[in-house]
Amino acid sequence: MRAVAQRVSHASVTVDGATVGEITGPGLMALVGATHSDTRAEAAKIARKLWTLRILEGEKSCSDVGAPLLVVSQFTLYGDARKGRRPTWQAAAPGEVAEPLVDAVVEELRELGAEVATGVFGAQMSVSLTNEGPFTVVLEV
Repeated sequence: MRAVAQRVSHASVTVDGATVGEITGPGLMALVGATHSDTRAEAAKIARKLWTLRILEGEKSCSDVGAPLLVVSQFTLYGDARKGRRPTWQAAAPGEVAEPLVDAVVEELRELGAEVATGVFGAQMSVSLTNEGPFTVVLEV
């Protein structure tokens, strides 16, 4: 699994003009993608990594300060544009594989004690955020 974690002071996601997920205050915006071979074990591992990643102010993690996370599914994290000008999405898991894995990341984060907001899997989403720093880290497990 892959994730792009961004330190934010605010982040939200809307679908059809309605806000479906939002966090305020210091926290993380996490775009999460899955590939064909990923399992719930990788989902749990990336969730723990996001929860304990020390990229908030003062080298703190969400677990240290109880900061919220906004998790949004993002199949394009597995896009490959090394050849030509049009990316291929062959490495991205199909929806029936990816959706339960992204859900597992959210479930694991909540079991760890995190406040988690989400987008809507497969929807056309508009994501808005204020990246603090800016600070962005790519994770892969």
